[in-house]
Amino acid sequence: MGRTLPSATQTFLLEQEAFTRFRRALRRSDQLALDDLFTCARQHIAAAAYASHALPFEVFLLAMLLEEHKQVMHLRRLLEEAGHS
Repeated sequence: MGRTLPSATQTFLLEQEAFTRFRRALRRSDQLALDDLFTCARQHIAAAAYASHALPFEVFLLAMLLEEHKQVMHLRRLLEEAGHS
């Protein structure tokens, strides 16, 4: 029988685990920021399963970037609304 591929969730957890030593070397405030980025990426695991052509960590980085950009767009909208008041 052929080998089965790990699920997107398993892949995500392996990628996150690979950064354990890096995370430990960070300042506490940076550890919290990194944890938040991984939390953001976790929200897109279902979509990541469809990006099988890309490297897994690239997909998770894109998910992190997507969440950060959504926040930037939201803040821009708030600034524009405040400027029109």
